[in-house]
Amino acid sequence: MIHLKHIYKTYGANRHALRDLNIQIEKGEFTFLVGPSGAGKTTLFKLISAYEKPTTGDIEVAGYSLNSLKLGQTPFYRRKIGFVFQDYKLLKNKTVFQNVVLPLEIINNKTIDKSKQAMELLEQVGLHDLQDQYPDFLSGGEQQRVAIARALIHNPELLVADEPTGNLDPKMSEAIMQLFFEFSKKGTTFFVATHDYRLLTLKNSRVLELNKGELVGDRIS
Repeated sequence: MIHLKHIYKTYGANRHALRDLNIQIEKGEFTFLVGPSGAGKTTLFKLISAYEKPTTGDIEVAGYSLNSLKLGQTPFYRRKIGFVFQDYKLLKNKTVFQNVVLPLEIINNKTIDKSKQAMELLEQVGLHDLQDQYPDFLSGGEQQRVAIARALIHNPELLVADEPTGNLDPKMSEAIMQLFFEFSKKGTTFFVATHDYRLLTLKNSRVLELNKGELVGDRIS
């Protein structure tokens, strides 16, 4: 599912955000990414999400070579993946419901009951009563949950989540992780960055650790 070979990402002349990363994550794996602030976690997710390209090295995700991904191919690649970013990337002129259902509108799968699926996910993340609200009127934690529901609605092959529980209380954090675990049983591959080491105890998962752009740990929690 994710294959990184000798990945370097350099900004400017000498700042190496990532150094010689070699990572292989198989389909269906649930993997946490940990490390201190500035370790390179967000940079790695930007590469996997095709928002940036590596300085050197090869990246293959879901059968796509991201090094040679053409502009016209990028939307089709991203349809296979769900993303949860720290800044949420919600559309402020759309309601909670409209933001969540958007991926299904884009892929235009007429066999899916879009409204039912969106409302089921909003119920699971505790936001069914806010479906008609706009993002600017939501708390950070509520916006985060909208982003999570949107990322899951099209049953992605891979979900990449950068601190998806960062603004949630412990009870909701655990509920969101349980939701992730349920989706992983259906075959979705999860790659989740977190500072909350308590989450690592909820499920036996793979844990990759970054420090100063280097992979310094690879273990089972």
